[in-house]
Amino acid sequence: MNAYTLVIMYTLGIGKIYWVVEKISINDDLFCKKSTNKLLFKFAIPAIIALLVSEMYNMVDTVFVGRTIGGNGIGALTIAFPIQRLIVSIGLMISIGAYTSIARGLGEKDYDYIKSIIANSLSITVVILLTLTSIIFIFKDGIIRSLGASYNIFPYARDYISIVVFGGVFQCLTVVVCYIMTGLGNTNITLKATSIGAILNVIVDYALVVQLSMGVKGAAIATVASQIVSFIYACYRFEKVRKKFDLALEFNFNKEVIISIITIGFSTFVVECSDAVVSFVLNNILVIHVGEEALIIFGVITKVSMFLFITVIGVSSAMQPIAAFNYGRENYEKVKEAVAKTIKLDIILTTCLWLITFIFAKDIIGFFMKDKTLLVETIKTFRIVISIFPCVVIYYVAIYYYQAMGEAKTSFILSIYREILIFIPVLLVMIQFFGFIGVCLAYPIADAISAITGIIYINRAMTGEEGLQFKIDNA
Repeated sequence: MNAYTLVIMYTLGIGKIYWVVEKISINDDLFCKKSTNKLLFKFAIPAIIALLVSEMYNMVDTVFVGRTIGGNGIGALTIAFPIQRLIVSIGLMISIGAYTSIARGLGEKDYDYIKSIIANSLSITVVILLTLTSIIFIFKDGIIRSLGASYNIFPYARDYISIVVFGGVFQCLTVVVCYIMTGLGNTNITLKATSIGAILNVIVDYALVVQLSMGVKGAAIATVASQIVSFIYACYRFEKVRKKFDLALEFNFNKEVIISIITIGFSTFVVECSDAVVSFVLNNILVIHVGEEALIIFGVITKVSMFLFITVIGVSSAMQPIAAFNYGRENYEKVKEAVAKTIKLDIILTTCLWLITFIFAKDIIGFFMKDKTLLVETIKTFRIVISIFPCVVIYYVAIYYYQAMGEAKTSFILSIYREILIFIPVLLVMIQFFGFIGVCLAYPIADAISAITGIIYINRAMTGEEGLQFKIDNA
């Protein structure tokens, strides 16, 4: 069985899981009648799988391009990653801001507010994404060079980004529309919409990249086409919500509502966008101090380690609507219970997945590259990079907890802390003294410092400095 067959079977397997997820009606009884454990699983499992499928666009492209073109193809997609991450970050910022606000609105039974949130979130998504993607396309050559593209990688990166950037508008609109419906109780919509796109992406990727030898252009076309189809399906399902709230198909801009959406979702934007900033810095450092091979190695590591981040973020974000709803209802016992059980679930799932990726690193990483020499070095580097990853679980829970409570300043500080305030400075120091191994060690050092910080901030919440008096042990 070859790699292409495995990719297709894996994606279709996820799609099959999605379609059997129970459909939930649009009402606020979901938050009142379900236990905290059931609610966490109800939101976490779809969130994790949906995030996984969203990441599979770039991941699947990497598999096909890496096995047909080789290292330069992987390097091109590594260069494109920060751009794609920036676009997705904006979509997630608006999505999280909207669906957390909707959950709180349900708790307060303020349906006019919910209607305003929906209309404004869609309007700003269209305006911001159309502006951003146009700017990226116009200035793409300079952007690609600034991201660290070498002479050999540049033409591949240019071909890929020139096409794939236009799919960002459809991808973000799909995410926003689906998160709105998730906030209203339909937790399986994101799974269905993204699975349709992911399955189609694999099929079209195989046809264009492998059969028609269209290279990175074929991969980009497959991604955009899949994102458009996913968007069409999401719009079809959203029609029910539009009729329920009597939404007009027009732009709606309310300054206070827009600020509220962005404020709540900004921490998510920073968390996601930090990956783009780190990639920008890391790519340039690797090309200057180490070489193209290091860029390819960390390009693959980024794809594999994304499985770990997806689990942490999926479970942590699942807590948000639960905590926000109960905070709106002034049911603080439920809020503290949600935080406690989120931490426990996050630690269990992340540790299990961490062990799997650590033990089976050769099989997983070998899926992306054929070069045996690079494979050995990538496996060794990957194990150093993720060596203490499960420790950062509480750090991410802290970010999403303070975000759900509307503590914008605290959640913002935490959001930029790990990658911007800790990792980049540590990286710059370590590479000067230890070279390539210093880059590898910068990751566990940043994880350790972030873990300690997360414990401190969760402790603040437990002891009541943020207005909620509780202890995790009693939850």
